[in-house]
Amino acid sequence: MDALDRKIINALQGGFPVSETPFVEVAARLDITEDDLITRLRRLCDEGQLSRFGPMYNAERLGGAVTLAAMAVPAERTEAVAAQVNAHPEIAHNYAREHDFNMWFVVAAEQPQRIPTVLAEIAAETGLPVYDMPKLDEYYIGLRFEL
Repeated sequence: MDALDRKIINALQGGFPVSETPFVEVAARLDITEDDLITRLRRLCDEGQLSRFGPMYNAERLGGAVTLAAMAVPAERTEAVAAQVNAHPEIAHNYAREHDFNMWFVVAAEQPQRIPTVLAEIAAETGLPVYDMPKLDEYYIGLRFEL
């Protein structure tokens, strides 16, 4: 990652323009071309320096639901179980953790009743218990990582 990559990431952490040509607008602010911006973002994603580039929706405000779930996955099954979990389109994030519950993931669904169905499907497919941890309260903390 070079200095321009860092500048791009820092510039995009505060939002992305909603317009017909958002990449043109961002590129102009960074004094680069639209093609260079898009190429660099693709490379950062392909190389894993960015895990995701896209919008974050508030599913609940759109009538859907979100929950956090955890599983205790045997180390030798981690990749296979992650693939099974991630095959569900409702999985927004999936993280490995150093803990007895070593796989944590977020389920976001268009209809609230879909959440328990997805969790049950994952449990059935993996043969492992899935623990649902719905949020009780929500807090917003603005967070930026300057690179």
